[in-house]
Amino acid sequence: MKKDTSTKTILITGAAGFIGFHLCRRLLEDGYQVAGIDNLNDYYDVRLKKARLEQIQNIKNFRFFKISLEEKDTVLNLFHSEKFDYVVNLAAQAGVRYSLINPYAYVDSNIYGFLNILEGCRHNKIKHLIFASSSSVYGLNTKMPFSTHHNVDHPISLYAATKKANELMAHTYSYLYGIPVTGLRFFTVYGPWGRPDMALFIFTKAILDGKPIDVFNFGRMKRDFTYIDDIVEGIVRVLDKIPGSNRDWNSNNPDPSTSIVRYKLYNIGNNNPVELMRFIEILEDCLGKKAQKNLLPIQPGDVPETYADIDDLTTDAGFTPSTGIENGIRKFVEWYKWYYKFNETNK
Repeated sequence: MKKDTSTKTILITGAAGFIGFHLCRRLLEDGYQVAGIDNLNDYYDVRLKKARLEQIQNIKNFRFFKISLEEKDTVLNLFHSEKFDYVVNLAAQAGVRYSLINPYAYVDSNIYGFLNILEGCRHNKIKHLIFASSSSVYGLNTKMPFSTHHNVDHPISLYAATKKANELMAHTYSYLYGIPVTGLRFFTVYGPWGRPDMALFIFTKAILDGKPIDVFNFGRMKRDFTYIDDIVEGIVRVLDKIPGSNRDWNSNNPDPSTSIVRYKLYNIGNNNPVELMRFIEILEDCLGKKAQKNLLPIQPGDVPETYADIDDLTTDAGFTPSTGIENGIRKFVEWYKWYYKFNETNK
């Protein structure tokens, strides 16, 4: 029997962002009442963010609020007036490399902004807070696949450090105020409507424009590329999997992924790392055009490989990401050519 979603209101922060837009669209299709907030900042092309919003803004169950998470009073007033059932916090200053240039943006959005979300949840009896973490928290870890049961105290970018801080802050609020919280560590998300600062977007544009691409770590980088539909399905699956206290949790041998409080961490990744050179080969096949490659050393803040252990997600939520990289890249290329009106005459 289909569950009744029409009486449930979900707040999605970062609603004009890549993941936020796709999640809003899916939840609206499922019948939820969705409130989206975003500050539409210019970290990347604002026109793309507005174009995403245009896809969903006229759906009757969707309301949009142009708000920055750092606006404490505005955020708290919205929580008080709207009475959300669930909150999915996806808003953040993203990007490992940009954190080397503008570190303050990460503290403002990812730390102070997330604190305002936690305070909103604290004072308004939110049933479940889901928040975005990142595979970048694994930092100097080398044991593969990366598991939420592993210690992650050695991040190598400020972006990763803020995401680790989010996990700690969420646990603290769960302990102090009983808020059920679930953190999701996303692994290299890609797909239609993606971010222009991500490799797939950058490579596609450069190859089509006949320009060279920068290939870091001499192409030996490996990533657990995860298609956007799988990310969204994972979020939807855990929405009603409200964590309880783990009574078997042992303070003498603490498991980082769970707790005596209502707190849980999951990886959402494809569970299948792909070498960057293979990724580029598939993209070349989809574009019908070869890339000019600048082979370069690894950049500060980058990790050489990511690989997600998703056993807990599969066990608890009954879900395993399944979109292969060939199919996912093809769908992105189709969208890119449609969105940018690219055809043979552009070559």
